[in-house]
Amino acid sequence: MAESRFGFMSALVLAGAIASAGYWVGDGIQRFRMADRSITVKGLAEREVKSDFAIWSLGFRRGGNEFGAVQQLLNADRDRVLAFLREQGFGDAEIEIRPLQVQDLFAREWGSGNVPLRFNGQGEVLVKSARVDVVAQAANRVDPLIQAGIQLTGTNEGYGGPRYQLRGFNEIKPALLEAATHNAREQAEKFAADAGARLGVLKSANQGVIRVLDDDGGEGDSVGQTIGKRLRVVSTFEYGLQ
Repeated sequence: MAESRFGFMSALVLAGAIASAGYWVGDGIQRFRMADRSITVKGLAEREVKSDFAIWSLGFRRGGNEFGAVQQLLNADRDRVLAFLREQGFGDAEIEIRPLQVQDLFAREWGSGNVPLRFNGQGEVLVKSARVDVVAQAANRVDPLIQAGIQLTGTNEGYGGPRYQLRGFNEIKPALLEAATHNAREQAEKFAADAGARLGVLKSANQGVIRVLDDDGGEGDSVGQTIGKRLRVVSTFEYGLQ
């Protein structure tokens, strides 16, 4: 009878803790189940990091009514772009030259003679470098190319600046997950202590998905426009209570 009464009183203590600490839900306590005396918590971890690789696309276009003239203009534009990049200190290993393309608009199935210029040409030079600061500085110095009449374009939905990546992601991942695990356990232990119980064994764990965000809050298709990145993970853990 005494043992049964003790179990009943323990249940009342736990139930009272839940009722009086509803604010915990927003801080990580996701679910408490009286039946099997378990608690599910979410652990949050964030870290500010710096990109370690940059890809910069310098596209350029020309139009005209003479195929040869358009091709010559594209060749000249490409030479100017390459000269500019070498002036900024980029080596051949960091520069990738894409083939020039010239399209005859009259030759298209839906083409007509009403287009203002018959030939439309484009070229592209890529910079791929781990020197992200050098790429960022060079991207802010393109005025001479524009003044020379080069129509610079980008390939990322109109965004012509560099795209910054975090290629050393796997080196940071373990520490981030460890921080999320520690955060979740701290919350679970606090809940158990306030409820007059002891934290039991870990029953299940879900490490969650690590999100990589730009440090200006950009996400989705816009991620990649800033050198600074924010890593964020929310992991879920279920513990038993004693």
